[in-house]
Amino acid sequence: MFSAADKSTGKENKIVITNDKGRLSKEDIERMVTDAEKYKADDDKQRDTIQAKNTLESYAYNMKSTAEDDKVKDKISEEDKTLILEKCKEVIDWLEKNESAEKEEYEAKQKEVEKVCSPIITKLYQGAGGGGDAGGMPGGMPPGGFPGGQGGGAPQSGGESTGPTIEEVD
Repeated sequence: MFSAADKSTGKENKIVITNDKGRLSKEDIERMVTDAEKYKADDDKQRDTIQAKNTLESYAYNMKSTAEDDKVKDKISEEDKTLILEKCKEVIDWLEKNESAEKEEYEAKQKEVEKVCSPIITKLYQGAGGGGDAGGMPGGMPPGGFPGGQGGGAPQSGGESTGPTIEEVD
């Protein structure tokens, strides 16, 4: 018996190979079982490759969208915006030309684009902490900054920040 599960939906299907009418020899059944096990490894490898490709593609489009966002355009230099857009275009073009690339190639491209974009985005969000508006983030800065971050959010109404606010969470 073999089973397959779609991890995103949790749907699972099972298949049982039986020899109901004696049409398959014991060797045929063993070959089918061996093939199924062999293809499982290939399927896992292909799934990992597709996941790496999707992660890279999503990152490139998200960075492109962030750089083009009207809420960000006043908080990022034209030079930095151009760097992000050119790198994202390069990666998107590469993805279109290398649809059958290996997982390691997608991961290398991911690191390459992150090397360009991450410092700029970090600088953008760190610079957002001093302002009193939406904080430079599309949709506004969460109160108190990023979870686990250095705070960096705009002071709450009242003008000045009196220090960190500690909230107990159950």
